[in-house]
Amino acid sequence: MVGLALGIALAKGGLEVVVADPVPQAEALAAAFDGRVSALAFASVRMFRRLGIWERLEKQAQPIDDILVTDAKLGGAPSPFSLHFDHRELGAPLGYIAENRHIRQALFAACAELPNLTVVAPAAVTSLDVDANGVNATLGSGQTIRARLAVAADGRQSQLREAMGIGMVSWSYPQWGIVATVHHALAHNGVAYEHFLPSGPFAILPLTGNRSSLVWTERQDIAPGMMKLAKPDFDAEIARRFGAHLGEVHSEELRWSYPLRFHLARSYVKPRFALAGDAAHGIHPIAGQGLNLGLKDAARAGRRGAGGRLARPRSWRSRRSHALRALAAVRFLHLGHGDGRAEPAVLQRRSRRCAWRATSAWGSSTVSGRYGASSCARPAAMWGSCRT
Repeated sequence: MVGLALGIALAKGGLEVVVADPVPQAEALAAAFDGRVSALAFASVRMFRRLGIWERLEKQAQPIDDILVTDAKLGGAPSPFSLHFDHRELGAPLGYIAENRHIRQALFAACAELPNLTVVAPAAVTSLDVDANGVNATLGSGQTIRARLAVAADGRQSQLREAMGIGMVSWSYPQWGIVATVHHALAHNGVAYEHFLPSGPFAILPLTGNRSSLVWTERQDIAPGMMKLAKPDFDAEIARRFGAHLGEVHSEELRWSYPLRFHLARSYVKPRFALAGDAAHGIHPIAGQGLNLGLKDAARAGRRGAGGRLARPRSWRSRRSHALRALAAVRFLHLGHGDGRAEPAVLQRRSRRCAWRATSAWGSSTVSGRYGASSCARPAAMWGSCRT
């Protein structure tokens, strides 16, 4: 998704762009291909509006009007304390939830209307040959594309990143993410829930209609067994964690699971080459910021491209500090709900420094008793500065 958004941003800036995608478009849009959803932050929606993408996605995106954060033991009552983020304090939704397949559909539709953007699919880049003036990209079909810059947005297992000799800092969490869509009897009223359980966060993300997407973090030794459960037993396990606030709950047939990992490329740039999206960074889904980080890569590259500065290394290096700040936020959210996995010492030092600056920028906040009205100040300048 980041590669398509980046291609649109650069094409809108007047550049000639070719996007090579190894997945056929029909497969990428199929319901069985990817069951995940994405939380779109305000900045991401604003970017989509400016690029002409949002008008194709808005009807299928559910506004987030409130976020409620609680914790409990499995099967126990929620804590008497909770965090409540209310959209009325901002006068606008806190964000939107959209299914990934619908985001891809909107991106492909926007690509089709740009004469200076060509999407080649299915087509994988098999090699890159860099010289002083540009790069030659060879596709699996044998076709060669000449360009001033190649950007790899080919996911966490980026073969181009490896081929260019860019290393990573990475680790695995002792957790898996289980994703399923559920139908419930009562309306969710645009409320997103983040329920911290001993095994990890259990997120209930509102979708259009009386549906929600579950992002269920489970221990890696338990998750495979959960995935094998028959539907009635799987629904019963959901009910133990979901609660009764939305009435009777039934899951759809399809479900997905993913091992949870963190990674950060040691560099985002090489001569005539750059990384974007999951090829550059991947974080725990607890904060729901994975796609938003990638879209920030695309937004910054689009601005630089419009000014003729796309191939300059400085255009990409600052994005790495943003990923470190996201790591700090995730680390902060894990405080008190840790998974027992320690980061490498250098990232511990940097994330502690970033986390202190991030949390000190929140300003005043209030925490209420069980389900009472509570609020946190708008994090307009949440991150401040963070040197890496």
